Amino acid sequence: MNRHPLFADNPNDLVPFLELKLHVDKQVPDLTSFTSPRLFATHLPFSSLPKYVTCSASKLVYLCRNPMDTFVSLHHFTNKLRPPSLGPNILEDVFDMFCKGVCLYGPFWDHVLGYWKESLEKHQKVLFLKYEEMKEEPTIHLKRLAEFMGCPFSLEEETLGVVDEMSRLCSFDHLSSLEVNKNEKLSSGEENKAFFRCGEVGD
Repeated sequence: MNRHPLFADNPNDLVPFLELKLHVDKQVPDLTSFTSPRLFATHLPFSSLPKYVTCSASKLVYLCRNPMDTFVSLHHFTNKLRPPSLGPNILEDVFDMFCKGVCLYGPFWDHVLGYWKESLEKHQKVLFLKYEEMKEEPTIHLKRLAEFMGCPFSLEEETLGVVDEMSRLCSFDHLSSLEVNKNEKLSSGEENKAFFRCGEVGD
């Protein structure tokens, strides 16, 4: 297991973002350079997803976090990426903008509700997960995710502890302790440690 890609690369380098890696240079991206099955990340609201995602057999997994923790995490994260010469963002100002829906990827509630409604109408296409529930029962939600993706764990895999090991491998505590995430940078220049703070519910 110590040869797993997560030991050598930050998850953000392993899973390319639609809006960063694919659509920066081209209106219609070339997907042939990505081996199947293709796995992409995005912060885009559902209404902004390209048609090759929404009108295809692609499956979507949406991870929602409660609004207060989302805001606090976003505030700390943007301050880590902000040039020191500009000084930190003022908490009250950023909170006011967040409440008004002035956010990089649109208003928080619109973002969440777009995927929530789609998950109710097309539950076979959109899996809506909640961060708080995943933290509380990671094994249950990992099995749920695997089943949704059409790759359920076998009884033998469960007996051998594969689910528990995968849950441990991808846990916040484990990933944040890896050398690659403590001292290295993304290919785009951001420090990997900027993506890890505490990962707690109700922080």
